[in-house]
Amino acid sequence: MRNVAKAVAGVAAAVGIFAVGACSAPESAPPPPAKVRVGLLLAGPRHDGGFMEAGHGGAKRAEQQLGAEITVVDQVAPKQPELERALRELAGSGVDLVVAQGGQNNAAAEVVAAEFPRTKFVVTQSDVTGPNLASYEVLQEQSAWLAGAAAGLLTESGVVGHMSGIRPVPGLKGRAAFVAGVAHTNPQARVLTNFSGDQDDVALARRVATAELDAGADLIFTMLNAGRPGVAEAIRAAGKGRQFGNVRDFTAEDPAVFAGSAIADSGVAVFRAIEDFANGRLHGGENVRIGLEAPDAVRLTLAPDVPEHVRTQVDALSRRIVNGEIEVSTSYTGPEFPNP
Repeated sequence: MRNVAKAVAGVAAAVGIFAVGACSAPESAPPPPAKVRVGLLLAGPRHDGGFMEAGHGGAKRAEQQLGAEITVVDQVAPKQPELERALRELAGSGVDLVVAQGGQNNAAAEVVAAEFPRTKFVVTQSDVTGPNLASYEVLQEQSAWLAGAAAGLLTESGVVGHMSGIRPVPGLKGRAAFVAGVAHTNPQARVLTNFSGDQDDVALARRVATAELDAGADLIFTMLNAGRPGVAEAIRAAGKGRQFGNVRDFTAEDPAVFAGSAIADSGVAVFRAIEDFANGRLHGGENVRIGLEAPDAVRLTLAPDVPEHVRTQVDALSRRIVNGEIEVSTSYTGPEFPNP
């Protein structure tokens, strides 16, 4: 089932300018600027504590700061027929711009954008484009690489884990980058990497995390949504291990469990797409990429107890990525850790 909610906010006001003079008539006041009407598609719950919530937050920011009128469709299954139906529903409702959160929407967006050539479409965390279709991507692989570098420096067991659910391109890139970051700082370390098939299943996440901890991992990078608490449950139950989060700063919420967080705020991509559309800067065929040079969107945070020498090395590596001295790998062909 899909939940549909509409939030409307307006900030437009017009000020009349009148000419003063015996022979001149007052000029008409300019019309107030039209509201930007935006449809947001979330292939999951809007309050999942992760990726979908970040996208929803970016839309709410556009509502508050730009006066955008936002229609949200969430809890859509990440399957092409369901995504196409949701996109058609939004485009057919008369919005000016449709934003689909996540690369799992690529194929559906290409189909539906072609059906509504007068409507602009954006997919976040993607590189799909078309005449009226653009992509806005925060480069989560860059912060994921830094998380791997930090994990390589911090691991005591020489084994670190990675966990995710489904396999959209950005998730695959993030996994590959994390593994490459570990190899950069600790070539001898072993990485256990798993895609469980579900981003939101807490019990499944707990089982996978427990299995990785039992296999020797003392740090686990989690690219999950609502299922993420299962990893914290596994760590607390085992009495060992730490977690690296992603999307937002989990170290500020639970530094005892989270050693770091690979921030990749896709809400920035959603907001910037709406802002660019409102200002006439959004064009079909473009792929807008936002990386570590924009720390409000992409960065690595570390828990207070992480040693200073690790922080110093991570900061230096971040600068090298921004300067183009380090190329972040986004492909992985190694073994995978099976579901328990």
